[in-house]
Amino acid sequence: MTPNQQKSPGNYAFIDSQNLNLGTQKMGWKMDWRKFRRWLDEKYNVTKAYMFIGYVPEFEEMYEQLHESGYLIVLKPTQDMSKPKTDNPDPKTDKQEDKKPIKGNIDADLVLWAMRELQYYSKAIIVSGDGDFHGLLEYLKEQNKLMHIMTPNWQYSQLLKPFENQIIRLDKHRGELEYRTKRRNTKPGSQQ
Repeated sequence: MTPNQQKSPGNYAFIDSQNLNLGTQKMGWKMDWRKFRRWLDEKYNVTKAYMFIGYVPEFEEMYEQLHESGYLIVLKPTQDMSKPKTDNPDPKTDKQEDKKPIKGNIDADLVLWAMRELQYYSKAIIVSGDGDFHGLLEYLKEQNKLMHIMTPNWQYSQLLKPFENQIIRLDKHRGELEYRTKRRNTKPGSQQ
C-alpha cells in the first residue's frame, strides 16, 4: 500500500449501555448485541465500539460475551443504592422502593474516552438519549467529528434537539437489531 492509499481511520462508537438497554426494553424489546456490533461496522464503518457499563461481579460472563462480540468494554465501579448512606437512616427520606439497586454512572468516562481517542477516529457515534452529553456533542460537531447520535427510542432528552439531523432512532431498526430466541419446532412428528 502506498502512502497515498493508506486507509483513513474508521469511526468509533461510544455506547452508554444502560441508556441503550433500558431504552429498548422500555419499548418492549432487547438489543441483540452481536447484530448491533455488526450493523455498526457494516453501515457506519465503526472500527471500535466502546461499551461503557457499570461493573457488577455477577455479570463477568456477560462482559466477556460483549467483548467477544467486538466491543471494547470500559467498566465503571458501581454503588449499591439499596443500602442506607448513613448508619442512622431517616425513614422519611430513605424509602427502599424509591431507590435503584445499583448505580454506575458512566457519563464522565464516555466523555473522557471520546476526547482521549479524538485524534484516532474520523467520526464519532454517540449511542445514548441522555442530554448530559450535550457539551461533548457540541464540541464534536465544532470539530467536524460528530457523525451520529443513536438514541434507543423517541424519548430522548430535549437537549439533543439541536442535533436532530444527526439523530438515528434505533427503535426504527428494531427488525434488524432485536434479539430473538430460537423457537423449537413443535409441529406434530417433528424431532425435539
